[in-house]
Amino acid sequence: MSQSNGRQSGRGPRRERHRGAVTLRNHAIPTSTADQRLLDSRGRGDWKTKDAWRALRILSEFVEGFDTLADLPPAVSVFGSARSRPESPECRMAEDLGAALARAGYAVITGGGPGVMEAANRGASEAGGVSVGLGIELPFEQGINDWVDLAIDFRYFFARKTMFVKYAQAFVVLPGGFGTMDELFEALTLVQTGKVTRFPVVLMGLDYWRGLIDWLRDSMAAEGKIGPTDLDLICLTDDVEEAVRHIVEAEAVLSAEQEAIREEAVARVAADQQAAEAASERPTGQG
Repeated sequence: MSQSNGRQSGRGPRRERHRGAVTLRNHAIPTSTADQRLLDSRGRGDWKTKDAWRALRILSEFVEGFDTLADLPPAVSVFGSARSRPESPECRMAEDLGAALARAGYAVITGGGPGVMEAANRGASEAGGVSVGLGIELPFEQGINDWVDLAIDFRYFFARKTMFVKYAQAFVVLPGGFGTMDELFEALTLVQTGKVTRFPVVLMGLDYWRGLIDWLRDSMAAEGKIGPTDLDLICLTDDVEEAVRHIVEAEAVLSAEQEAIREEAVARVAADQQAAEAASERPTGQG
């Protein structure tokens, strides 16, 4: 029996998972994820002994994310299916989008996986932009695609989601599945409720999204479940240049509004100071 480095030759490719400095392979990879263990209500017996330590691990993910991404240029988060084939229309669109965003000065943030995510990362990287991948621990480990320049692997979905929102000036959502829908509606909810500063949400793939938009308008909005202007939060297009232009113009409008607020605040402070100085210069009455 021939061996190489103490292992049998002819072995197939090994599964691999990274946890910071730790690398797990094959049978050392746990069968459940950190999110699953955290949220499983059947394990009540160890909540007092384990959840306090999990809180420190969760905190470390936020610290790592904040520290790593703090110096990013303005960025756009791009979402879409990991199952899309490289030759699919959405992957070609995502690659063109990544390149266009990079040329406009934006970093591109994806989930770091294959499919649409890889295409967007590739477009950004080949155009000379910053290509970011925020990976997640999953039972079917995918790993970070080769076009990511800056990668972070997360255990917890909610820590990862915070990074997608915190460091993005816009969301662009291409055809995808449950995960893509989750990110889309979370973004819309945050904008609708004012939990985040207003930023554009772009849907790309007219044929794919048309049924959803029709339902939102004809059922959800028609029955008053959302406001009449809530659909205005979404820009629907197949045109990459239109998508980027919408993002750039929305950022310009928001910047102008914020500058006007700052100028108004400065003028108010100056007026208060002048009023205080005028009051101090008035002669006081004699007793």
